[in-house]
Amino acid sequence: MANHASAEKRYRQSEKRRLHNRYYARTTRNAIKAIRNTTDKAAAEASLPKVFAMIDKLAKIDVIHKNKAANLKSGIALHVNSLS
Repeated sequence: MANHASAEKRYRQSEKRRLHNRYYARTTRNAIKAIRNTTDKAAAEASLPKVFAMIDKLAKIDVIHKNKAANLKSGIALHVNSLS
């Protein structure tokens, strides 16, 4: 357990950020799974900008690495373009 006030504050901050990051990462993963499981091209294209924005936000706040974000976006775009 933390012995200093600054360590206790750091613990509170890191726990709050961890829960915040976990929520947004899980929400984004669910959106990615939904778009990958869809077979309707129109629906996939409609949700594409929203999912891309979610991925970009995770990369911006350093929840995921920027290269991982680029790879995710590339894979999703390939999937959506391959739908007929």
